[in-house]
Amino acid sequence: MKRVSRWLAGVCIAALLFGAAGMESIPAKAANPSLQIETPENRVQTYQCGEAQDFVLNIINTGDTRLSNITVSPKLKEAGAEWPFKTDYQSYHESLESLEAGETGSVKFNFMQRDNAGDDRYQLTFDVTATPVNDDGSEEPAIIAEQSFYVNTSAKAEQKAPDKNNAEEEGMDSEFLAAAGGFDNGGAAYSGGGSSGNGSVPRVIVTGFTTNPTEVRAGSDFVLTVHLKNTSKKTRVSNMLFELQAPTEGSDEQTTAPAFLPTSGANSIYMDGIPANGTASISISLNAKADLVQKPYEIALSMKYEDSDAAQIEAGASLSIPVKQNVRFEVSEFEITPESVEVGSEANVSCSLYNLGRIKLYNVKAIFEGSDIKKEEVFLGNLEPGSSTAIDAMLEGTKASEGEGKVKMTLSYEDEGGAASTSEESFNLIVTEAMDDGGMMADSMMMEEPKAGLPIAPIAIIVVIVLAVIAGVIIRKKRKARKLIEEEEGLLDELDGPSEDEQQ
Repeated sequence: MKRVSRWLAGVCIAALLFGAAGMESIPAKAANPSLQIETPENRVQTYQCGEAQDFVLNIINTGDTRLSNITVSPKLKEAGAEWPFKTDYQSYHESLESLEAGETGSVKFNFMQRDNAGDDRYQLTFDVTATPVNDDGSEEPAIIAEQSFYVNTSAKAEQKAPDKNNAEEEGMDSEFLAAAGGFDNGGAAYSGGGSSGNGSVPRVIVTGFTTNPTEVRAGSDFVLTVHLKNTSKKTRVSNMLFELQAPTEGSDEQTTAPAFLPTSGANSIYMDGIPANGTASISISLNAKADLVQKPYEIALSMKYEDSDAAQIEAGASLSIPVKQNVRFEVSEFEITPESVEVGSEANVSCSLYNLGRIKLYNVKAIFEGSDIKKEEVFLGNLEPGSSTAIDAMLEGTKASEGEGKVKMTLSYEDEGGAASTSEESFNLIVTEAMDDGGMMADSMMMEEPKAGLPIAPIAIIVVIVLAVIAGVIIRKKRKARKLIEEEEGLLDELDGPSEDEQQ
């Protein structure tokens, strides 16, 4: 007995050791780390000579695991001409401590354009490193990503300073002008190479412009007002003709047309003149093409006028008008499974979001809220024009519904400028009180009792009826057979009995 007990104890110890070793050898769930890097406005940023600006990058954890020790570093070019900014340090880097799955963080660098960067476009390259962290705290090999972005630089133009002063003289805010768009003045020259008596050319420049409404929407009409100034201190200009030429937009012959068309049909404006050192304004009603992509569009403004000696002068300028597209999207019907839940249980709610507009939606989120459910938030990321994404959420009931169980889904998103907007959709989800196990078992048994056996009473009645019919048929047949036998015996008796002659 003792040997058997010792043997059993040894077997148990070996099984425990083997089980522990097997548990230690089970591999951890493999992580799927991933990140995305983008600028908030998804546009090429323009730097002005000698001005410092922040360059912001959004870091989005698009994987299913937490990222830690996130570091972003720009690659400084070896040649000074390839890096458009002044460098005060040997290297630059910004860090984020961690990002959960689906979370977004941002870093920014403050750069100042070099004086000799010129009017050009440069490519900035950033290195990004991050360490994925599993649920058990173990770290995966670091992610190393590289992303490039473009920036525009501006030449150090001495000519732009008077334009700003002129705008201030007219009482216009320079920040308002920047928000409304941009403008650039070209040179002025006498037609045919002529000149005036004093050798100077009276210049007419653009000091700014406004639009009414301020925000130009694709497919809508707006009034463009251009503010002008005669920079000559001595010469009046007269007999002025202005023509506006918009860029041609469209992918084929059927859709190709100027980005802006005059509503009156004429793109030229006439003015009598502007006195020396005087100002004036011209206006024209335009229509923005409906299928324009959301971006600034440049209009070329050509000017022809005469000086005091009737000598003809030609000049030009360009205006940059930002065009906005309306956000258009639709949400499909909600699919709710099950249609009602108990307190503490969950229901799956799903639908699809369709981006029907021509602009990209950024940082899209769906937030589910209701008086009877636990708040749930689903991050959807960015949505390209003409694409769709699925919205899938598990909603937990917190208390029994007193009415229709209304649930509100709020969609939040940002445009290219970072402006946030929201839209609401609603549906019904009934939450009922939770039932205890005893009640559920009793109800289950009550519901299952009728299904436990066959309906005995109806079957018994049918069987009795069938047996009665069979018995009746059998008895009837027996009676008929007995009657036939009796008739046959009577006939035989008559045949066997003596006749009258024999009796005599």
